[in-house]
Amino acid sequence: MQSIPVDTTRLGVLRCAVAPEPKMTGLDQNKEVKRDREGNTIWTVGVMVRQDGRRVSVIEVAVAGEPKGVVEGVEVRLTGLEAFAWAMGDRHGISFRANAITPAPTTTAAAASAPAGKTGGA
Repeated sequence: MQSIPVDTTRLGVLRCAVAPEPKMTGLDQNKEVKRDREGNTIWTVGVMVRQDGRRVSVIEVAVAGEPKGVVEGVEVRLTGLEAFAWAMGDRHGISFRANAITPAPTTTAAAASAPAGKTGGA
């Protein structure tokens, strides 16, 4: 399966729509938590993407390791986002994986980290 890097700067506003939860594999009675090669739990996060106007899409993004501080409604940053096309019989789609999902810095945090007298304005 070939990965396609995604330029997240072109995606507009990204918000957590569904809080992180461990990804499960297997059938109903045999479900197990999915892990990567190093044994880290794979988490899925529903991310709302809003590019222009009122049009919104939600994508499921997988990430190794629990995304700390990511809760529903918070703006997020996706690091190393990749898309994968898949097909199984009659079914097909695109899945997404990221190296990290983190809360976006808030404007008050950004202003607090700016040097004194350099918070903007004329």
